[in-house]
Amino acid sequence: MKPSTLGPAGPSRPVSGPWSAGQWGLLLVLAGNMLIDSLEVSTAVVALPSIGRDLALPLSALQAVVTGFALGFGALLLFGGRVVGRFGRRRVYLAALLGFAAASVAGGLADGPALLIASRVVKGFCAALTAPTGLAIITTAFPEGRARSRAVSVYAFVGACGFTGGLVLSGLLTGVDWRWTFLFPAPVVLALFAVGLRLIPADGPGGRARPCDPAGAAALTGCLAALVTGVVQVPGRGWDSPLAAGAFAVAALLLGVFVRAERRAPDPLFRPGLLAHRGLARAMLGAVALNGSYLGFLLVATFQLQTTEGWSPVRTALALLPASVPLVLAAPFSGRLIDRFGTRRLIALGAPAPLLGYLLYLRALTPQPAYATEVLPTVLLVGLGFALGFTALNVQATAGLPAADRPVAVGHYQTAVQTAAVVAPALVTALLIASGAPAAEPAEGYRSALWLVIALGALGPPAALLRPVRRSGPGRAAGRRTPARP
Repeated sequence: MKPSTLGPAGPSRPVSGPWSAGQWGLLLVLAGNMLIDSLEVSTAVVALPSIGRDLALPLSALQAVVTGFALGFGALLLFGGRVVGRFGRRRVYLAALLGFAAASVAGGLADGPALLIASRVVKGFCAALTAPTGLAIITTAFPEGRARSRAVSVYAFVGACGFTGGLVLSGLLTGVDWRWTFLFPAPVVLALFAVGLRLIPADGPGGRARPCDPAGAAALTGCLAALVTGVVQVPGRGWDSPLAAGAFAVAALLLGVFVRAERRAPDPLFRPGLLAHRGLARAMLGAVALNGSYLGFLLVATFQLQTTEGWSPVRTALALLPASVPLVLAAPFSGRLIDRFGTRRLIALGAPAPLLGYLLYLRALTPQPAYATEVLPTVLLVGLGFALGFTALNVQATAGLPAADRPVAVGHYQTAVQTAAVVAPALVTALLIASGAPAAEPAEGYRSALWLVIALGALGPPAALLRPVRRSGPGRAAGRRTPARP
């Protein structure tokens, strides 16, 4: 009789051969939750104008609906890894699913900005607990080799599809009621919880739990939140207003608290020494340019097309959809592309494409822009940049690092990505407010915000072209031709 590979308590060890029904079910739970996490990045963007009209929220508050998720994800990602290490993957993963469902209901029923934004932060923290943990569970439940590679590929492909699906789903649900964009994950996540309760494996014997460092995590989260608050208040109130000046002062104070807490911590969350590895530093800068500029562009395009041009949420979502399609199509072949061309070449080829697209979008800042000639080229070029650079940047972040440092490096890399997703939309929002957008007629009020997006995108090519540190021996080409693979 063939032994079961998965049961209520999970597998004791990965077993080679065809996947069992339990393994398929486990992958369904993990990939399904990854899909929900990815959807959350984009579902709120298209809904923002409708939320603003319904709740009478200014643009300064609306941007926090987007940045709140990234704030909870990025600022608490390193802390979340410590929580998982202390309390166990299974326990934390299941608790995070319940927290995500509860926050989804709270956000969908919110009648003001406080609860809506708070629910987004909570969902971001839950994603910080489940996204990396799901990948770790795969490595223990599936045997090393082809079976694990297939499982990781499915996991990554579903995540890539999530952003695409989020745009379309947001447009469709917002056409009914924007609240459904926040409510719909709740029943899905609860179903994943019910299945995962049986299939998510129990934790095997582990090493000593590392300190969680809640002081450092709280200080970093508060610092970013205060910084964003100050940035979006400046256009309407001025640099010397009590709210803006106070927010910047709090951000500076909390940054000092974070630095001091990290220096005193026996096992700090943040390890500056890792940034001396040029491959990681280049990957972080490239990801900041790619992710930050794209989210800023989505804000500009969404408000221009919906508020100024009068497009419906569905039409706006479909107009932006082609930006995500190339990544979805390229995801299954990303490993082969990296093996063939190396991470550095792919990043160097992909980085200029979004920058060129944003420059071309300057032509669309006119009344009644033509989609085929003025909007679509930008969308396709951004998609090309993601298709070439997204996976390559992730791989480059750990290439050439010792195996023991790679999990920490991934955490630092993802923190940089999500920090860009917090700061970039806030800066774009501040410029939109200062220039009179989204009420500007015609769309000239969006020009200064788009130039900021262009400046962020311009960081990508230099990051790609910086030469890696040369090493002697077999590891010399690690960041170029033989990247480390997850």
